[in-house]
Amino acid sequence: MPKNYAIVAKGLKKSYKKLEVLKGIDLRVEQGTILALLGPNGAGKTTTVKILSTLLAADDGQVTIHGYDLHKEPDGVRSVIGLTGQYAAVDEYLTGRENLEMMGRLYRLSQADAKRRSEELLQQFDLIDAAGRSVKTYSGGMRRRLDLAISLIAAPPIIFLDEPTTGLDPRSRIAMWEIIKQLVGAGATILLTTQYLDEADLLADKIAVIDGGKVIAEGTADELKQHVGNERLELTIAKGSNFQKAQKVVDGEALQVDSKRRLLSIAMTGGVKHLQEILNKLQAAGIEVDGLSLHKPTLDDVFLQLTGHQATKDDVAEEDKK
Repeated sequence: MPKNYAIVAKGLKKSYKKLEVLKGIDLRVEQGTILALLGPNGAGKTTTVKILSTLLAADDGQVTIHGYDLHKEPDGVRSVIGLTGQYAAVDEYLTGRENLEMMGRLYRLSQADAKRRSEELLQQFDLIDAAGRSVKTYSGGMRRRLDLAISLIAAPPIIFLDEPTTGLDPRSRIAMWEIIKQLVGAGATILLTTQYLDEADLLADKIAVIDGGKVIAEGTADELKQHVGNERLELTIAKGSNFQKAQKVVDGEALQVDSKRRLLSIAMTGGVKHLQEILNKLQAAGIEVDGLSLHKPTLDDVFLQLTGHQATKDDVAEEDKK
């Protein structure tokens, strides 16, 4: 049975003068699912979203969104999408309710429908108690929820979320995650860019890793983790032991070293037997271990292996600033 794709992009290219930001991006997002875009600084995530949401013209490539050709039918695309950017696009001098009703009217809803839809969204996003207050009194989390609510005023089937939880405290992030899950549960299709690997792991049905303007890996979180390989053993070497000597003892075990934390990370291939062999080697060399832990590959491991560095909270694409 053929899959029903809500978003299909082929060969997207974009340059700013001599800087190639996108070098042929291919993406497909199944209807009713979440695709997360991950990538290091300057990878092209936000540029991709801007092109797909008609805010920026591609230099080359083809895009179909909900059956509409992006190049030939941009108005049709705009009629079926909602967009929430990295920064809350709300009028802080209006109330939350007024912001929603104004956007509803701009989407050509009748006054009655705009009011009805606004009340529905205020309830859904837990903003009903603050609906009559000016937005300048809202917290960051409330502003982000209102911003997302505004993007849904016309009930679009496809939603682009560009770093939707950036700058939010943990409680607000969790609240936003629950809202996103509800949207997908109601049938929405979401393309999400995020700088938080745990967010992609929790929410996304599939993940596309972008680096250097290209998609370098794609799959479910579990599929991507399988590429990293085995479990890893993390050993904390006691301060009284020779850390350099410990490195030599376990060298050749796909070793990763964190000298500051006196941490050695070793790929595990033989389960408990392999663990015992490593500990025996260290003991025979007079190396004392302060602590140990085993962990399965994470998206952070995937990100490190694919892009060459770990993701950080500052990994916001350079093109976001353009």
